[in-house]
This record gives sequence, C-alpha cells and structure tokens, in this order.
Amino acid sequence: MTQLIVILMTMILVNNFVLVQFLGVCSFLGVSNKMESAVGMGSAVIFVMVLAEIVTWPIYQILEKLDIAYLQTVVFILVIAALVQFVEMVMKKYIPALYKALGIYLPLITTNCAVLGVTILSISSNYNYIQSIVNGLGAGIGFLLAMVLFSGIREEKLWDNTGIPAAFQGPALTLISATILSLSFMGFSGLFS
Repeated sequence: MTQLIVILMTMILVNNFVLVQFLGVCSFLGVSNKMESAVGMGSAVIFVMVLAEIVTWPIYQILEKLDIAYLQTVVFILVIAALVQFVEMVMKKYIPALYKALGIYLPLITTNCAVLGVTILSISSNYNYIQSIVNGLGAGIGFLLAMVLFSGIREEKLWDNTGIPAAFQGPALTLISATILSLSFMGFSGLFS
C-alpha cells in the first residue's frame, strides 16, 4: 500500500508530466485560460490515462509473450486513439458545452505525449497491473493539478495592471508564468523516493 501511495504522490508532485517532464504542454497552454475548460480537459486526461493503463498493460503482456514487444508504441497509440474517440463521443452527447469549450484540444489528447508517456513509463518501470493503474491515475491528477493552477493564474489576469513591458505581454508572459509555476514544482524533488 505504501508503494502505491509513493507512486501516486510521485506522479502528482515530483514527476508531474506537464510541469516537470514537459509532456502535454500544447493542451496545457491552449486550454488553461478558463477554469471550466481546464477542469474538463484535466478530467478527460485522467479518464484516458487510467483507461489507457487498464488496456495497454495486458496488451503489452501479450506482445511480450508473442515476442513482438517492439510494436508497443504503435499499438499503444492505436489504443489511445480509440479511447479518446470514445471520450469525445461521450462528451459530445452528454456534456456538449464542455465539448465545444475544449474544441480542437480534445482530439489532441490522442497525440498527447503525456498519455503515451505514462503507458511506456509503467512498462519501463516494471510496474504490475495495479501499480500501472495508480501510475496513470497519479499522472492524470498531476495533469489536472497543473491545469487548474495555471488556469487560476491566467483567469485572474494577475498581470493586467502591473505595467509589464510590451515585449513581455501576450504569449511571452504566458510562457514566463508557466516557467515560474514549473520551477515551484522543483521543490518537490527528493520528497518521495
């Protein structure tokens, strides 16, 4: 049980896929300007990451037995694409406002390297099935945490009335803010081993 908690907390804080490993930055920057969209995208990523772990771990075991484990990346991408299509159809039918708010970024989960990265990380770390699922859950929660924190910064527009030079306004300020948020997560390194 302790090992599962360590895996979960490590993926949320120490090895946060967005803020520490810089995976999934496209959707992080694209959808984080409104809290509702950030929470929706983060929730969708959690769902896809956990489902991806549930499905890809047994598939990898089969690939390993058939001696074709070198196909893992291709197979994992296909599985993730199918899962994202499933999530997209469900959101379109049951949560159309969020589906519209996420726009192009929802299909981008298919090519989100964070989702593929978490499945490959579980395999390379030799996690068992439960550890693999907890790893995916932790990575998804870490993604959601990063999205919510950054959308809080962007939504409040803390920098509007501070006299920021023109060269630092717009995308430059967004990237600088993301960098400072990322640096804050460096303080968690070494917390869990």
